[in-house]
Amino acid sequence: MRKRLATAAGALLALAASILAAPAPAQADTRAASGFHVADGRLLDANGKEFVLRGVNHAHAWYPDRTARALKDIKALGANSVRVVLATGDRWTRNDTADVAAVVAQCEQNRLVCVLEAHDTTGYGEQDGAVALSRAVDYWISVKGAVQGQEKYVLLNIGNEPYGNSGYAAWTSDTVSALARMRAAGFHHTLMVDAPNWGQDWSFTMRDHAAEVFAADPEHNTLFSIHMYGVFNSADKVKNYIDRFTSQRLPLVIGEFGDMHSDGDPDEDTIMSAARQLGVGYLGWSWSGNGGGVEYLDMASGFDASRLTAWGQRIFSGPDGIRQTAKEASVYTGTGSSGGSCAVGYRLSDWGNWFNADVTVRNTGTTAVKGWQLAFAFPGEQKLNSVWNARAVQQGGEVRVSDESWTETIAPGGTVSFGFNGSSTAGTNGIPAAFTLNGAACATS
Repeated sequence: MRKRLATAAGALLALAASILAAPAPAQADTRAASGFHVADGRLLDANGKEFVLRGVNHAHAWYPDRTARALKDIKALGANSVRVVLATGDRWTRNDTADVAAVVAQCEQNRLVCVLEAHDTTGYGEQDGAVALSRAVDYWISVKGAVQGQEKYVLLNIGNEPYGNSGYAAWTSDTVSALARMRAAGFHHTLMVDAPNWGQDWSFTMRDHAAEVFAADPEHNTLFSIHMYGVFNSADKVKNYIDRFTSQRLPLVIGEFGDMHSDGDPDEDTIMSAARQLGVGYLGWSWSGNGGGVEYLDMASGFDASRLTAWGQRIFSGPDGIRQTAKEASVYTGTGSSGGSCAVGYRLSDWGNWFNADVTVRNTGTTAVKGWQLAFAFPGEQKLNSVWNARAVQQGGEVRVSDESWTETIAPGGTVSFGFNGSSTAGTNGIPAAFTLNGAACATS
């Protein structure tokens, strides 16, 4: 699915302009929160721990049959969150309540924070078929049953890129109205709102009215999302925009960005380094399935985690990337439903330049583990070749193995087994020193 973004004339010059004097800082809401909430410009989880989004986008609306595998692979590569494309039915085939509930369940099984977004608003006012934010609110109300009670695990991105380069002056009033309707309908989630101008806010509409919009949310629980493509083609433009929010203690996330684009060359290095330095979340576009001339935005070729593109390698394993900076949400850490009580047996058959390994994972806890990732590091220069009864991704010496559908559940006291073969240029092989299951250390046996 083509990801269309546009830039109005003069946008790049406008972004280089001096930053205006910032208004008074927004005050955080002090009410007790049962899920994600904003405080002093930071996103906190239900345990009151700061959470910084580090993940990618997945186009579920267009590739629903790819979602289950994609979420497992995205988690295995180190992400703590995923932004999931949904359709309201106005422009693309509607994702109904049951489908949304299934996506949420899969996110939770993979210990990913789920950012759900309605995509049919993209480019409203300029793009044929795009709908207003009010229609997105109608959609959320219609699928409320899928997300109600999931405030600990789910953020709602009301509408993707809700204006193109026409009519964007209405963004402020329309966003305030959308927030009011969502709260009146009983949504207590953190609500994410995208910028206009195809998400890039070259007009500074979101930047200059963010404090007003945040104050209008009765729960003061709004997260602002900027999409950084060709408009953000230099370090000063990236830093100035982010600084404007952080200096006002307004919560910001980079909801989409890439390493190149037809409307200009985004400065992904500064985007990622500035996000790390300032504690701002980011979600790269996108896992796989791009078309219409922007295939270069794919992170995995053909949805295959073993064939990461240059962009995929950059965002997952490069400086300030996901593997280096992502931390799992504390609401998942140590939960019995996702494991943590485990023991691993690793039997090595060593033939010098090549080897086999048979691995057994035992659930030593009292609660079933449903959906798992086993992580370990090779002690030498071993290279993974093929795997059976599981799927695996290798980055450098680190390996992350995740379940197949028939090995998804490990019953209390039960085991699952898988195997793999590999090679070593050094001609020597060894047994990994440590294993973690869903982020928790395992005993070895």
